[in-house]
Amino acid sequence: QVQLVESGGGLVQSGGSLRLSCATSGSFTNIYTMGWYRQAPGKQRDMVATITKSGTTNYEDPVKGRFTVSRDNAKNTVYLKMDSLKPEDTAVYYCNADIKLTRWVNMRNYWGQGTQVTVSS
Repeated sequence: QVQLVESGGGLVQSGGSLRLSCATSGSFTNIYTMGWYRQAPGKQRDMVATITKSGTTNYEDPVKGRFTVSRDNAKNTVYLKMDSLKPEDTAVYYCNADIKLTRWVNMRNYWGQGTQVTVSS
């Protein structure tokens, strides 16, 4: 069974930094696009940043220039470095990945359990 396990969330002051990690475990043949989403209380879950297997990245406008997504394909892990954090970045951050389990089945989308990031003013 495939699992995405996030780590690195916590409480930080405005202007501070955090680094989130998401490791993929289980049996699979390939991981395609990986990314991070976030959901603040009372709001919908929004894309923060994505990265393809070849390294092409995409960011939502509010985090451009402050957040950096990266991945280590050998470790099946995706990272999100968050700098210059603001109170409005407070949310639960979810890891997401498109994964192919075997050569005979289609790619599926998987979510992590989420990690809380709280930025105090």
